Amino acid sequence: MKKDKEANYNSLREQALLFGAAVFGVAGISPEKENFDLPQMSTQGLEYAISIGVALSKAIFDTLESAPNNIYFHHYRTANVFLDQLCFKLSSLIQNAGFRALPVAASQIVDWQKQTAHLSHKKIGVLAGLGWIGRNNLLVNERFGSRLRLATILTDMPLKVDGPTPDDCDSCRMCIKACPVAAIKLEKQDFDHKKCFEQLKQFQKSGVVGQYICGLCVKVCPGKAGVSKK
Repeated sequence: MKKDKEANYNSLREQALLFGAAVFGVAGISPEKENFDLPQMSTQGLEYAISIGVALSKAIFDTLESAPNNIYFHHYRTANVFLDQLCFKLSSLIQNAGFRALPVAASQIVDWQKQTAHLSHKKIGVLAGLGWIGRNNLLVNERFGSRLRLATILTDMPLKVDGPTPDDCDSCRMCIKACPVAAIKLEKQDFDHKKCFEQLKQFQKSGVVGQYICGLCVKVCPGKAGVSKK
C-alpha cells in the first residue's frame, strides 16, 4: 500500500506540473472535514486533499501602485479558470484510475461577508506543505511568496501525505507596510478581516476593478527570501 501511495502521488504530481502547476502537495483531511461547507455525504470516504497552485506573474504585480488595476484583475480571473481546468484534468485521471475525485473551484465564495468558501484552500495548502499562513492572512510559499492561486481536489485515491513546513514570516514586515488600511498586524492572529474587506469593497465600488481583490500585500511578499528583512 505504501508503494501504491508513493506511485500515485508521483504520477499525479508529474501530471500536475506538466499541466502547468507551480506547486503540488497532499494532505490528510479527516480532522478538517467538519469545517467544509459541503454536503457530508459528498465527502464520505474522501480522506485526501490534493493542493495545487499556479504562480501569478511578478511582472503583473509590478504594474500595481496604490490599487488593483484591470490587467491584474484579468490575470487573477485567468489564473482561477486555469486552475479549475487543471483540477478537472487531474480529477479525470483519478476517476479513470477507479477512484473518486471532488474538485473544489479556485475562487467560489459561499459567504462574501465572512469571506468563506466550500473549504479553505490556503489551510489545505498549509497541511500539504506548500507554505505557511503569513501576517497578510494568505498562504506564503518559500519560493513564490503569496503570488499563488490555489485549488483543491478531494479524493479517496491512496496518496503519500506531505507535512506542514516549519517556516514562517519571521522578521519580514513588508506586507504590514504595504497594506493601505493597516489591516495587517505584527501578530498574524490580529489580522483585521473587516478592514481588509471594507477596502476590497471600496476598490470595487470605485470602479477600479469588478471584483473584491487588492494584491498590494501579495506584490511585496518575498517568501522565504524575506524572513531576514525588517
